Amino acid sequence: MNKKISRNDVAGMIDHTQLKAAATYSDIKKLCEEAQKYHFASVCINPCWVSTAEGLLRNTGVKVCTVIGFPLGANATKTKADEAFHAVLQGADEVDMVINIGRAKAGDFVFVEEDIRAVVNSAHDAAAKCIKTATVKVIIETCYLTDDEKIKACIAAKKAGADFVKTSTGFGTPGKDADGNPIPNGATVHDVELMRKTVDSTEPLSVRTSVKASGGIRDAKTALAMIEAGADRLGVSAGVAIVEGIE
Repeated sequence: MNKKISRNDVAGMIDHTQLKAAATYSDIKKLCEEAQKYHFASVCINPCWVSTAEGLLRNTGVKVCTVIGFPLGANATKTKADEAFHAVLQGADEVDMVINIGRAKAGDFVFVEEDIRAVVNSAHDAAAKCIKTATVKVIIETCYLTDDEKIKACIAAKKAGADFVKTSTGFGTPGKDADGNPIPNGATVHDVELMRKTVDSTEPLSVRTSVKASGGIRDAKTALAMIEAGADRLGVSAGVAIVEGIE
């Protein structure tokens, strides 16, 4: 990276995230207040909080992001599509969907692509009704996939019209590798680089698909490493600490 990245630059790349099952209204309110104060790109919250976040953030410039088929990705395609449609109508500007991981592991990337396309189309249909746009990010859940599967999942996402590919939910439980080492359940520099290279070399080359790194990014050093590797957006719950850690 030639240009030194500033605190404001990083803040504008952060999806300030609160996806815990026990999150309360107070947690969501605090999240939205922090996002507004630090000028984060968005807040990322569970679907039940979309209308709440939309009300708290209206006219602030901070977008509302929610998750679809989260965190397993194993919902029926129609369920995912309906969830995305409803979320956008309720005020979501961005939706982060989880792919069908089992289908990816089975090598059925035709299904994976169609599953993604259904959500993309549904989100866009809802956005058209609201006279706005909707961004769709596709979580491929890298911790469960081989590099070849990661590449195929990214290609499927781009072909289906997704705006982003995203590393992780942060909720994966991948276990250990063949050498007995724990497999990271979040973003790694290797995966971000691989995803960046894949979407940049997948047709149509004239359409840029962005990359979101998420899971396990808790400090400024790690955040900057992900950006250096090619991430356009960061999904983090430690957004305030990350931004304040940048000189």
